Amino acid sequence: MNKSRLEAFSDGVLAIIITIMVLELRIPEGHEWSDVQVLWPKFLSYAISFMYVGIYWNNHHHLMHTVKKVNGGVLWANLHLLFWLSLFPFVSGWAGESHFAANPMTSYGFVALMCGLAYTILVAAIVKADPENHLLQEATGGTGDRKGILSVIAYIFATAAPFLGQGGVLLSGLLLIAVALMWLIPDPRIERILQQTEVQRRG
Repeated sequence: MNKSRLEAFSDGVLAIIITIMVLELRIPEGHEWSDVQVLWPKFLSYAISFMYVGIYWNNHHHLMHTVKKVNGGVLWANLHLLFWLSLFPFVSGWAGESHFAANPMTSYGFVALMCGLAYTILVAAIVKADPENHLLQEATGGTGDRKGILSVIAYIFATAAPFLGQGGVLLSGLLLIAVALMWLIPDPRIERILQQTEVQRRG
């Protein structure tokens, strides 16, 4: 099977996720800057979640450039990733509404952790699906890299940290932001292998 419908469906779902998140930002009742300032937790939560969804879209886009064939396993692995990503509007809204209370932050960390694991599963499923997907195998080795492992460890701590009190909530938020910053630039290994392939094709 080709990848076109998988890409189209994924793009549509991610666009809807971002739309749902922005609709959670309510218009202030008043007309003063002070009326806007009280909404800062919701806006901060939205901004971080928008960054996360954007990062996954960007990396997913790069990932699909290495894919030639998909099978049922890849389709389900992709749906698994989209399921966890679709929970970002819920945990984002809860965290912002609660002013980053412990339970919402733990839930946010857990969803971020599951998204990271789901993406790893998707990469493995693509590599396994068909020999024609060899570019991804060559770029990643089909296994997690150091940045991926560090991300999972950080997500685990971000999930557990809120139970340590207010300081733990802050630590959880900082860890989530740090992981997002690590992934702002898509996997350079994929871009490198695609460039090498293009050079070989032209040569």
